[in-house]
Amino acid sequence: MSETTLTSKGQVTVPREIRDRLGLASGDKLTFTLLSDGTVIMRAKTRRLLDVAGSLTRPGQPKVTVEQMNPFKR
Repeated sequence: MSETTLTSKGQVTVPREIRDRLGLASGDKLTFTLLSDGTVIMRAKTRRLLDVAGSLTRPGQPKVTVEQMNPFKR
């Protein structure tokens, strides 16, 4: 468990151990989700579009171009 302090401006420093484990760097985005029981989930938004490219494909699934996906383009 790591501990940090909230500043008067509402800022915190993410402990080094967590930054290192998540591969966080200066300027990376974080999201916070508040659950109904008061638990807060912090997620690092470090994934780039290229990191997820191809993740929705399945074997045997036909390939579709961007042009084919846009019904308004002629």
